[in-house]
Amino acid sequence: MVRREFLRVLAGTAAVLAVPAVASSAKSFTLRADDDQFLDDMERRGCLYFVEQASRANGQVLDRAAAVSDGKIDPRRMASIAATGFGLSALCIADKRRYLPHAALLEQVQRTLRFHADRLYNNHGFFYHFSDVETGERFAKNEVSSIDTALLLCGVLTARAHFSESAEVHHLATKIYERVDWPWMLNGGKTFSMGWFPENGFLNARWNHYCELMMIYLLALGSPTHPIDPSCWDAWERQRMRYAGFDYIGGNDPLFVHQYSHAWFDFRGKKDKYANYFENSVTATRAHEFFCVNQGQPYSRDYWGISASDSVHGYTAWGGPSTTGASYGGVDGSVVPNAAAGSLPFLPQECMRVLRSLKENYGEQAWGRYGLCDAFHPQAKWYDPDVLGIDLGIGVVMAENLRNGFIWETFAKNPEVAVAMQRAGFHAG
Repeated sequence: MVRREFLRVLAGTAAVLAVPAVASSAKSFTLRADDDQFLDDMERRGCLYFVEQASRANGQVLDRAAAVSDGKIDPRRMASIAATGFGLSALCIADKRRYLPHAALLEQVQRTLRFHADRLYNNHGFFYHFSDVETGERFAKNEVSSIDTALLLCGVLTARAHFSESAEVHHLATKIYERVDWPWMLNGGKTFSMGWFPENGFLNARWNHYCELMMIYLLALGSPTHPIDPSCWDAWERQRMRYAGFDYIGGNDPLFVHQYSHAWFDFRGKKDKYANYFENSVTATRAHEFFCVNQGQPYSRDYWGISASDSVHGYTAWGGPSTTGASYGGVDGSVVPNAAAGSLPFLPQECMRVLRSLKENYGEQAWGRYGLCDAFHPQAKWYDPDVLGIDLGIGVVMAENLRNGFIWETFAKNPEVAVAMQRAGFHAG
């Protein structure tokens, strides 16, 4: 019943109006009616993934699934805690946009929160990165992950704010968030460990330089039960990147590092003593576009964007600009749609151009039930047979933020968010 209703709406034609979008950088941007229609279709398809590729028993979302799907859950059983976090946010969008009946979406949110609050293994509130989608058992020997737990929590808090009429949602979401023992994951330092293994304890690697880490520190600063000291916000390095006239905080990391924290935390018009991080991501995205286009064919203004994704050679952490001109992971002509989709609020005109061009030029092979496949390389005649939950998720959330700022505004209704921003020293600017 749920899937049939979703597909009926998906097949329908939405009313098309000129929709004002949020401000990006120093200029305003207004979506054309056909751009908004494109984004609506992309979001509908992405939200469908988080309904069909989630366990009917517990709400966990698969890490990946086949791009060409019959709507049944993929037989591969590896669920991702991060994909589930994006999924909870996508369910809020689906509810706001009326892609599915409210009762069905609320039930899925409640089912997901019940499982994560009361049944799924956690250590000091942190979850394994991957688990069996039906049983919740640890998948292989992966780590209890600090960053992936943070991505889940962002979705949990978004759901708590959006489905505020449900006392159960509020209770369960609060339980999941407030039991996280943030100081434990610091492991005696000022920066977070990347994770913990039952076999040998904490990872030595730490979240100690600018990347997608801001969400971890802000969630911890805002915790009403186990907060960290505000000095931890100052403990991680903000390295400078100077490339082709662009100057910003960052490195030659995959582009998603400039997107993930921004999916929920609204950094527009705010700065701490170091930077305006929204404008920093604008600059980083411009540098990334320049870097790709400057590689020459097949890259162009219609075809650019690489980030961590599948590739012809397997999963690759595609990098980008660097001071040497090289890219971590190399560049081989592949394009990764979530690079542009996740950057929509930063460079709306340029990213819209890429996404629409990818569909129009490669749609039959690249555009499927859940939207664009994870990556493709037309010159090599390779189109990823899969989509990934986190990569679809960042596109869905950022498309909605561009259209009306919904996830930003909803997430900010959680009082802990304002507390965290204040403790980190954010102010208007």
